[in-house]
Amino acid sequence: MAEARKLICLDCGQANRVPFEKLSDKPKCGICGAALISGKVAALDAQTLSKAAKGDDVPLLVDFWAPWCGPCRQMAPQFEQAAKMFGADVRLAKIDTQAHPKVSQTYRVQGIPAFILFHKGREIARFAGLRPAGQLVAEVRAKLPRAQ
Repeated sequence: MAEARKLICLDCGQANRVPFEKLSDKPKCGICGAALISGKVAALDAQTLSKAAKGDDVPLLVDFWAPWCGPCRQMAPQFEQAAKMFGADVRLAKIDTQAHPKVSQTYRVQGIPAFILFHKGREIARFAGLRPAGQLVAEVRAKLPRAQ
């Protein structure tokens, strides 16, 4: 049997198992049919963030932002571009800290924009502030474990 990766659907929160060699084949959720790896940034709620941060076998980079934050709004297109650059290597998501205020406490976010990289149930890196997509991608890749 092929080695599988566990991915939480960022739309419905359902856990899915995807064979490693199929990760780049645009796998879909077995429940809702949403793309599990889309090359786009997914908007999360607090419950789905918690499930994905704890359960994903593919690295997950989350942008903690708010609509009133100027740097957050400036970072949004760079974050979207970074999602395209990562392909199937890293999934990107964002959570609105104004709509979900408890996530800032839960994840100890003290300023925004803030980015937390999760992998296999652990936080492996944090980044803060506005930066170009290429710089964010390079910083994240430097923090990823060699064998995913």
